[in-house]
Amino acid sequence: MGSNKPSIPKGTRDFGPEEMAKRNYIFNTIKEVYALYGFQQIETPAMETLHTLLGKYGDEGDKLLFKVLNSGDYLKGVSDGDLQERNVLKLQSMLCEKGLRYDLTVPFARYVVMHREELQLPFKRYQIQPVWRADRPQKGRYREFYQCDADVVGSNSLLNEVELMQIVDTVFSKFGIRVEIMINNRKILSGIAEVIGEADKIVDITVAIDKLDKIGIDNVNEELRNDGLPEEAIAKLQPVIKLEGSNDEKLAVMEKFLQSSEVGLKGVEESRFILNTLKTVGLKNVVNFNLTLARGLNYYTGAIFEVKALDTPMGSITGGGRYDNLTGIFGMPGLSGVGISFGADRIYDVLNALDLYPKEATTATQLLFINFGEKETMYCLPIASMARKAGIRTEIFPDKAKMKKQMGYANAKGIAFVALAGDDEIAQGMVTLKNMTTGEQKLVTKEELVKEVLS
Repeated sequence: MGSNKPSIPKGTRDFGPEEMAKRNYIFNTIKEVYALYGFQQIETPAMETLHTLLGKYGDEGDKLLFKVLNSGDYLKGVSDGDLQERNVLKLQSMLCEKGLRYDLTVPFARYVVMHREELQLPFKRYQIQPVWRADRPQKGRYREFYQCDADVVGSNSLLNEVELMQIVDTVFSKFGIRVEIMINNRKILSGIAEVIGEADKIVDITVAIDKLDKIGIDNVNEELRNDGLPEEAIAKLQPVIKLEGSNDEKLAVMEKFLQSSEVGLKGVEESRFILNTLKTVGLKNVVNFNLTLARGLNYYTGAIFEVKALDTPMGSITGGGRYDNLTGIFGMPGLSGVGISFGADRIYDVLNALDLYPKEATTATQLLFINFGEKETMYCLPIASMARKAGIRTEIFPDKAKMKKQMGYANAKGIAFVALAGDDEIAQGMVTLKNMTTGEQKLVTKEELVKEVLS
């Protein structure tokens, strides 16, 4: 006999009250900072038409899209021959018109194209919603997870890049997480490829240079040889591999190296503007020019950013960059944008690892009224209402249970204060208030109760 134990699909998870309190703390902090910079929230449907989604993420991405079966008689237009042929891709297109969104960027592009007429450019939007990928679930990899994106479209100004880095800095300062913000530029990488004449090897090059600290320069050069780089190119690359010093010093070296590449010099100039401007606004966290950053190269066309936590190993917890043609995939060319994405799941783990959640973010109820019976409860109800009006999160235990059970409930939920009213209290128009942390009890008026709990 099959077990009737309920389960959830692989790669998905439930969030209980404590996790939700922590997640809400993360999202609310990020939303508050976005709002400070004039970003506005949008949401798009969980389902998009497959027409919108297919062909936007490469073949790999197309395979990882969750398809949604047409409702009603989904076999209507399908012949027995089609079924017998078992051509999965063809059948899929006949049975499914919709799919779950795979990221927030393609739906955003679609949104911009559809609402172009009523949008005020530059359009600063943020979006915090789940996305779905039919990936093999593994540690830290889910089939349903939240993305938390902010983008500015319709402006080429580098002030947008500066502002996004200020947002990152402010968010992590609020969280109390010390981070390193790393900046690179796609144009610099293109310039390097141009100078050494190895355009298709740029990813290999950055991957190899990234290992310098771990394996040393000789091994980096060896790896470049194995990647098929000619000796002449490797010799030219030495100053780039050894790049060190302050941001200004690094950029000076790159400027010299890239003097024959127009696009490379443009990248240096952009990076210099962003870094110099960030100096004037005064960030709390360090910002470093990092040549080995090569996020989603086929996608970004200008500045690229990545953020990592300094006090716990976690990989990148925020990333982003400038792209030239968000809406081109929908036939509306020429709209440049720049965006960042906060990795909420990873930030959650960092805050846990460093124990940085503020107490008030995760505590729910502050005050519990004990239930001694009907008469006592009728006396307590208006006092509870008064406490709630004062902004105190208040519960009345619904059942007349044993005192021990009710106190156990208060302890399990981490409720700070318990209020009791029996015949004596009612006769005096007072309440006994017990501080669950210190264990002390005192007889108080309704007004004192509110003051005491709020303090």
